[in-house]
Amino acid sequence: MKRVKILGSGCGSCNQLFDAVKAVVTAEGILATVEKVEDLQQIMAYNVMTTPALVVDEKVVSKGRLLSHEEIKALLTAKPQGCCGSHGSKTEGGSSCCC
Repeated sequence: MKRVKILGSGCGSCNQLFDAVKAVVTAEGILATVEKVEDLQQIMAYNVMTTPALVVDEKVVSKGRLLSHEEIKALLTAKPQGCCGSHGSKTEGGSSCCC
């Protein structure tokens, strides 16, 4: 299940992004929790200076703009990247993760 957070002060744009993300999750049948984060210290912990910001599984994927339905869908359904993501590397022990 995806963990999605909308970071913002509660302004109109932040609320619009929150509603849009919830709509995409529902329309596309994406398994996700969607949370609004309005606490300034929590927002600063993500190194975000421009809101609204979208965080997916603790990674900031968008800052300072509203996103279309298709953009949100793409961000919520993207395959993980990096070591334990989609590259498929094998370690000496045969596991599929190099971490």
